[in-house]
Parts: sequence; structure tokens; C-alpha cells
Amino acid sequence: MSVAEEIVALRERVLGDIAAAETTAQLEEVRVAVLGKKGSLTGYLRSMGQIPPEERATVGKTVNQAHQEVEAALEARKTALAAAELEASISASAVDVTLPGRVQQLGTRHLINRIADEIAEIFLGLGYSIANGPEVETEYYNFNALNAPEDHPSRGLADTFYVVDRSDDAHVHVKGESSVLLRTQTSPVQARVMEAQKPPIYIISPGKVYRRDVADPSHLPQFHQIEGLVVDEGITFGDLKGTLEYVCKQIFGEERKTRFRAHYFPFTEPSAEVDVSCGICHGEGCRFCKGTGWLEILGCGMVDPNVYGYAGIDPEKYSGFAFGMGVERIACLKYNVPDLRMLVEGDMRFLRQF
Repeated sequence: MSVAEEIVALRERVLGDIAAAETTAQLEEVRVAVLGKKGSLTGYLRSMGQIPPEERATVGKTVNQAHQEVEAALEARKTALAAAELEASISASAVDVTLPGRVQQLGTRHLINRIADEIAEIFLGLGYSIANGPEVETEYYNFNALNAPEDHPSRGLADTFYVVDRSDDAHVHVKGESSVLLRTQTSPVQARVMEAQKPPIYIISPGKVYRRDVADPSHLPQFHQIEGLVVDEGITFGDLKGTLEYVCKQIFGEERKTRFRAHYFPFTEPSAEVDVSCGICHGEGCRFCKGTGWLEILGCGMVDPNVYGYAGIDPEKYSGFAFGMGVERIACLKYNVPDLRMLVEGDMRFLRQF
């Protein structure tokens, strides 16, 4: 077979491949294989110098003719395939106006925010007001003004996130020379309110707090607290007990019982832990309440007279109580959630239940 006959046979094969191409991608593969730098037809054009002189004119004419026919066939097939692909794309993305529309799913408040709002509404109904304070706090307001002793474990680096640590300096009860830290409780808001406002005081202070805790089923390094403070004339432990019993029943239900256990807090005296009866076993004892029938929910107590001294309030004239509860813990106890981490992991399958 002569060179010219080889070119004619190649042209016929290529035209067949072009006609058989079903996509523009396949067509591009054919073009590169024939007309590319290393293409079969390009190879004949580059080897013209090796063709015998007597055949060169015939071979050259045949190669050029094949090249033109192949290019024309490629262009025509490309136009047809592009039109077909565009039509298919339009058909695939067409909107069937007879189908029902897709309703945008509405979000809801996160369980933590919802519980915090519910608790705030209860206290607002009792005549309390809401007070806020900075999350980056001084050691003075976070510890000193709340009667925390210098050697209290919560002051250590193992428990508190310090931003500016002056632990090497002598601890002095001067606001401007205190270390700066991420507040470990919202109690500093109470100290600031007592310093700025004369009694009577009836406030709650919700907000985020931070502690050096490793996240586990019952601890988080960042969580939410709601603390409360009452300072007025003639306030007794009976007022504290009646207030918290009412609040617990509003949160958990009228059938739930409460109990107070003696405890210790630096800023209250006497102090107590408050438990609520287990909602699963109704006080009989189960795995959720560890067989006790009770679940710890908050700490409280009568404000220590020393705290009044930092705020310039006369402890002989005024008395009061304070309390603090973790919002995440209340949410878990109310809905029997076994792990605090489930509230912050962002699993929508869990969050949509509430």
C-alpha cells in the first residue's frame, strides 16, 4: 500500500470516529489523536521530506485534502454535539411548575438559649431585673470582692484562664493591680452591681463563663450560668428557700420536690446545695440519679457580711441571698440528656428534638 493510500484509509477511519463521538470530550480526544502535535495526520505532514520526489506531489495533495476534510468534519460534529448537550442541560434543569414548592425549613432557638430565656422569664415575673458584665474580668471582682481567700483552689492556673497573670506579685485588694482573667462565674456582676447600686437589689446575671475543665459528660470548659442576688432589709434564709422552691417547680414541674444540703461557698454564709427529685424514678432511685433519687441543680446561701464590706453596704442594716445555676445542667436535667457535650456538638438530629 502506497503512502497516499495509507492517508486515504486513515481519513476514512478518522471520519468514522468523528461521526461516532457522542460527547464533545470524546470528539476532542479524536482531534488530538489526529491533528495534535503527535497526531497521526500531523506525522505525515512532518515526514514529507522523507517521501520520494516522484510521490511527493501526490502525497502532499492527499494529506492536505484529508486535513481539510477532517477539520470540517470536526467542526460540524462539534457544533451538533454542543447543541445537543445544551438542550440536555436545559431539559435537566427545567422547573416543573406543577410540582409543590419547597418550603424553607425554619430554625428554632438553641436549647441552651431557650432554657436561659425560660429561667429569666421566671425571675422577671418575680420582679427581678437582668444585669450584665464583662466576660474578661479582673481578679478583684472575680475573687477578692467575693470574699475568696488567697489560697482558694479556684484561683490557681489549673482552674482559671488568666489573660494577664500577676501571681508573682503580692496579692493586694486593689482593683487596678489585679490579674485579668476569663470569669469563672457570673458572680462578679453581683459585686459590680452592689458597688454601683444602693439596696434594694433584686437581679439575675446570665452569661458565659470559663473554667479549665476537660469536656466530659458533666463538664465543659465554656458554659452558661445564671446567678442571682437579693439585698434588702429583713431578708432571711426562708426567703431564699421559698424563692428557689418556686423557681424549681416552675422549671421542672409542680410535682418535683426540692431539698437543701449544707455546703460551703466563700461568698455566702450559711451556704447550701439545692437538689430536685429525679424526674425519671420520681425519687425512688435509678441510674440517672445514681440511686439517690435526687439531682443536684444549684448552689446558694446568704450573702457573707464580708462581701458587703467590699461594696460599702451596711451589713447591720441589709441582708440578702445569692444563688447560681448552670444553664446546660438545667437543660440536661429537665430533658434527661445524659451528656452535656451533646448540647454543643451541633448534631441537628439531637437539637431538632427540642
